Amino acid sequence: MKKTILLIFLLLFGFLTLFMSSSVLFDWFGIRAKEGNFVPFIVWANWLCGVLYLITAYAIFKNQVWAKVPLIISLIILILAYAGLFIHINNGGLFETKTVGAMAFRILVSATFLYITTKISKK
Repeated sequence: MKKTILLIFLLLFGFLTLFMSSSVLFDWFGIRAKEGNFVPFIVWANWLCGVLYLITAYAIFKNQVWAKVPLIISLIILILAYAGLFIHINNGGLFETKTVGAMAFRILVSATFLYITTKISKK
């Protein structure tokens, strides 16, 4: 049961992340204008993490022992991007305030996915 719920959340979060990030990067559906002062490396980091969430979902579905590796990589990417965001902000770069909170949320969600994946893998 937990495995199925995790798979659903990973797939939903992964596809949503890919859609939103791609929409900003490639200006689909006019979403870029709605995002304001987005930070490109943050959007690219989020896009890459969306791909990693989907890879993790596949690995869990196939009962692969390496299922948590993409989540570890995504956490590293997000933490480095978050640190980079603060450097960007301190250097006077343009950004949206919501980005700071959204990145903290994404790190928390990714850490939760990793925790649950680790628990499921041990069974």
